[in-house]
Amino acid sequence: MAVNFLANENIWFDKYKYDDAEVQYYRHLHGSVPTNTPVENTARDSPAVQENGASNILRDIARARENIQKSLAGSAIQGADNELCSRVTSLERENQNLHKEVEELRLMFSKLELRLSTMEKSLTSAKPVVFAPTQPSKPSTKQPEEDDDDDDLDLFGSSDEEDSAESERVREERLRQYAEKKSKKPALIAKSSILLDVKPWDDETDMAKLEECVRTVQMDGLVWGASKLVAVGYGIKKLQIQCVVEDDKVGTDELEEQIIKFEDYVQSVDVAAFNKV
Repeated sequence: MAVNFLANENIWFDKYKYDDAEVQYYRHLHGSVPTNTPVENTARDSPAVQENGASNILRDIARARENIQKSLAGSAIQGADNELCSRVTSLERENQNLHKEVEELRLMFSKLELRLSTMEKSLTSAKPVVFAPTQPSKPSTKQPEEDDDDDDLDLFGSSDEEDSAESERVREERLRQYAEKKSKKPALIAKSSILLDVKPWDDETDMAKLEECVRTVQMDGLVWGASKLVAVGYGIKKLQIQCVVEDDKVGTDELEEQIIKFEDYVQSVDVAAFNKV
């Protein structure tokens, strides 16, 4: 950059020499000779000689200027050549790096193609797996024990038995055995799972005390389960509590009446969910 800057500037490093030459020229032109000039040289300082000397000095000045400009231009060209060479070398280096990367990518693609071809061959050569058809399961010929027992009990006797007092006695005995067997089997109890929403009066209600009061309700066929507090709004929370009841012993209306009695804590009771067990 410094060389380019100097190439565009006209700098005269030896200007003092040419200033002295111009001073001598003008002295000779006006006939003024310095005191230290010899006498034999003054005879030769005619106007023609002075004019030739002046022209020679001017030519020297012009030649010196040309030489300066050429030297500056040459240095600038040399600097530009150096910069161009450095750029060319850097480009060559980058080109070599790119060639290396391209070669590596080419090797990677060749490896991938080889792996894909081997995978395709293995897939085409693999035999399809044939699953054996499943045989439908045979229905069980085993009858429930209850049916076997019922078949053993011939309520009305065989057709070969005579209508007599003995047959009546046998039939009554079999009826009695059948009734005893049926009475031993436990009856199916219908149960329901109920989710109750118990709402307090306000946000200042003690929810722990409310839940304690609800759980104090004890009835035959009632079992309390898990509970949680659910936010309703404005800082108020309701109690959701689970219970399991026997349908024949406990009704939802009766259960709600027992809970609503705690009127200091409970505002209302709603059934949120009702499912048969």
